[in-house]
Amino acid sequence: MRIKIDPLDTLFSRFIRLRDEVCQYCGRGGRLETSHFHGRRKRSVRYDTDNACALCYSCHRFLGENPYAHTEFFRKRLGTEKFEALNIRAEMVFPKSDKEVIKASLKEKIKLLEGKDDLQNV
Repeated sequence: MRIKIDPLDTLFSRFIRLRDEVCQYCGRGGRLETSHFHGRRKRSVRYDTDNACALCYSCHRFLGENPYAHTEFFRKRLGTEKFEALNIRAEMVFPKSDKEVIKASLKEKIKLLEGKDDLQNV
């Protein structure tokens, strides 16, 4: 069963890919995907920027099929302390009222990365 992708997921993915610019595993540019360490079902970290990074299709697939490599990659990427804090946040309950705050924050961050003044229609 697939998790429904809502407009906030799309906005979050756009931010992650703009932030990272290249595959965070192999360093290649091109078409990037957003990879979550804890899957999107974990609502408490679904939009957590520490929980996601940009990967090319090949690396996304490789890490998805190799849980040990995936764990070690994220542990190294974040550092042990931030990685453990992410794991704790992943077990928390997601407050529904935060979605609008998250949306506004992501729009502002994207605006800064793209140098655009208007993201009202996103």
